[in-house]
Amino acid sequence: MKRLYEQLIKTHFAQNRQMLLLMGPRQVGKTTTARQSAEHSGESVYLNWDNGDDRQRILAGPASIAAALGLDRLREGLPVCTLDELHKFGRWKALLKGLFDTYGEQARFIITGSARLDVFKAGGDSLMGRYFGYRMHPLSVAELLAPTAADAAAPLIRPPTALDAGAFADLLRFGGYPEPFLKADPRFWRRWSGTRAQQLFKEDLRDLTQVRELGQVETLAELIRQQCGQLTSYSSFARAIGASVDSIKRWIGTLESLYFCYALQPWHHNVARSLRKEPKYYLWDWSQAPDEGARAENLAASALLKAVHLWTDRGEGDFGLFFLRDKQQHEVDFVVVRDGQPWFLVEVKRSGSASLSPALERFQRQTGAPHAFQMALDLPYVERDCFEHGHPIIVPAQTFLAQLV
Repeated sequence: MKRLYEQLIKTHFAQNRQMLLLMGPRQVGKTTTARQSAEHSGESVYLNWDNGDDRQRILAGPASIAAALGLDRLREGLPVCTLDELHKFGRWKALLKGLFDTYGEQARFIITGSARLDVFKAGGDSLMGRYFGYRMHPLSVAELLAPTAADAAAPLIRPPTALDAGAFADLLRFGGYPEPFLKADPRFWRRWSGTRAQQLFKEDLRDLTQVRELGQVETLAELIRQQCGQLTSYSSFARAIGASVDSIKRWIGTLESLYFCYALQPWHHNVARSLRKEPKYYLWDWSQAPDEGARAENLAASALLKAVHLWTDRGEGDFGLFFLRDKQQHEVDFVVVRDGQPWFLVEVKRSGSASLSPALERFQRQTGAPHAFQMALDLPYVERDCFEHGHPIIVPAQTFLAQLV
C-alpha cells in the first residue's frame, strides 16, 4: 500500500542534497517505502546489511558502494542508494561521513534502521549538516485517508474526511503495522505479534545492546504493556523485578531505542502544582494494550506523536507531545506544544455519553491553549472541522484523528 513517507522522500530529494535517514520500528514499512521511492526516482541500488554479499560491499567502504552505483558513468539523473538496517554496523557514522563527503554530489542516499540511529552510534565524527532524519510511524486514520499528506504544501491540520467504520475498527483492534492491519485476521495477528516479540527480545535486544539480563528486561516490557498510559513508578518496577531503579531506567531507555515503547513527560509551564518527573509510557504497537480503553488512548497518543514528529521533521516548527497533571490529580491525557506554546489539549474517552471533563477547561485556562478536545471513541463521524472551536468540546475520534497525519 502507498505510504505518505514516499511523498516525504520525494520532497526531500527535490529540495535537499543531504542523506535521508529513515528511522522506525521493525515491520513498519521502511524497506518497502525506501525501495519504492528509490525505484521511482530512476536508477537505484539497494544494499541490505543482513545480506552477506551486500555486507561485504558495505564493509569494503565508500568506493565499493560507488562502484555498485556506477558513478563512473555519465547519466541524466542522480542514482539513489538505499542502505538498509545500517544501525547494525558499528562504524556506520564513519562510513556515511566518507560516503557523503566523497560522493554526495553524484548520488542520493537513503539510510534505514529499525533501532534508533541516533542511539546506536559509534565513533567521534559528526554527521552534522550531512543528513536529515525522518521518523516513520505505523498507519493512522489520516494516512489511510490521504497518503500524500507529507507534501510540503499540505496544511498542518486538514479538513476532515470519513474513514470506513470497518477500517477504523481494524486499526484499533489490529494496530497500525501494515501487514496485520491489511489482513485483519486474529490468528495471523497473534502469530505476527509473537514473531515480532521474539525478534525484539531474542535478537535485537541481544545483538544490538550490552544488556545481559534479557529475562528481566522482557518482564519489564510486560509490566509496561499492562500499565501503558499510567504514571510510571520506577521503584514499583524495581521491586517487582528485583533490580535497582537505575537498572530499570536504563532498560526502559533500551526498550525505547528498540521502538517497543515511548515516553511522554508532564508539561509543567504555567501549570500550578504540576507534576514534573513521572512520565507515562505508551506502546508503538497499540494493539498490544491490555483492553479497549487503553488501546483507544494509545491509538490517540500514537497518532499525535506521529503528527508532531512529521511536522517537526518537515521543518514546520518545533512540536512536542506531553500530558497534564497536577498534584490535586486533575489530568488531561495529551497536550500538543508548538514552538514552546501549548496548542491543543486532548482527553480520550471510550464513550461519547461521558460528560465534558472539567480538567479541560481548567488546563486550557492555565496554559492558554487555543483548543481543547474530548475525543470519544464511539461517536459517529461528523463532517465538521474540530479546530473551528476555541472552547472545550466533545468530538468523534474518527473526525479528530482524520485531521492529523
